[in-house]
Amino acid sequence: MDRFTKRFLLTLAFLFLYAPIIVLIVFSFNDSKLRGTWSGFTFKWYIELFTDRNILTSFYHTIFIAVVATVVATIIGTITAIGIHDLRGWKKSGYLNINYLPVLNPDIVTAIALMSLYGFLHLQLGLFTLTLSHIIFCIPYVILSVLPKLKQMDKNLIEAALDLGCTPRSAITKVVIPQIIPGIASGALMSFTLSLDDFVISFFTTGMGVSNLSITLYSMTKKGINPSINALSALLFVTVLLLLVIINSKTNVLEES
Repeated sequence: MDRFTKRFLLTLAFLFLYAPIIVLIVFSFNDSKLRGTWSGFTFKWYIELFTDRNILTSFYHTIFIAVVATVVATIIGTITAIGIHDLRGWKKSGYLNINYLPVLNPDIVTAIALMSLYGFLHLQLGLFTLTLSHIIFCIPYVILSVLPKLKQMDKNLIEAALDLGCTPRSAITKVVIPQIIPGIASGALMSFTLSLDDFVISFFTTGMGVSNLSITLYSMTKKGINPSINALSALLFVTVLLLLVIINSKTNVLEES
C-alpha cells in the first residue's frame, strides 16, 4: 500500500468519524427547526440557549458534576495507581482485574447496582448520589491512564530521592507526580468527557429536579428536540477540543523539558 492510499484511507476514516459533528455544528446556525432543511444563517439558537432556564440548569448540573467528579476521581485514581504499581504478584493482578470490571461492565448493570446500593443505605437520590456515581465510574479510567506512565518511569528515581533525604511523601509529590503528569492529565480529561456524556448511570442515580444534559435531551425526545441543543453541543465540542489542545501542548512541553 503506497503513501497516497494510506493518507486517503486515513482522511476517509476521520471524515467518517467527524462528519456527524460537522453537520451538527453547521445546523446550529440553521434558521429552521427542521434538521434536514437549510433555511439560512442565524445566531438565534445560541441566543435562545442562554435564555432557556431548563437547559441552563441542566448545563450547570452537568459542568458541576463533571468538574467535581474529575477532581476527586483524578486524586483517588492517581493515589490508587501508585499503590497498585508498587504491588507484586497475585495481589497486583487481582487489583488490576478488579479495576477492569467497572470498565468492561455494561453501564446498565453499574447503574442498577449503584441505585440498589443507595436504596440499601437509605440515601435520597439527588445531586449528591449523581455526583458520587460519576466519581465511582471515572476512577478506573484514571487508574488505567496513570499506570502506563508509572511503568515508563525509572525505578531508581524513588530510591535515589529517598537516599538524598526525601521522605516517602515528598518523594511522591516531588519526584513521582511530575513524571506522570501526562497520564494524570489524560485521565482527568477522560473523566471529564465521560461525565459530560453519561446518561444510563445518571438516569438511574438521580432524583426529582436534578438532571444533566443527557437526561434533559432524553426528555426532549418525547416533545421534539430544541435546536438550541445543537448550539450547546457545538460549544461543548469546541470547549473539549480546546482543552485537549491545551493539555497536549503542555504535556509536550513537559516531556521535552
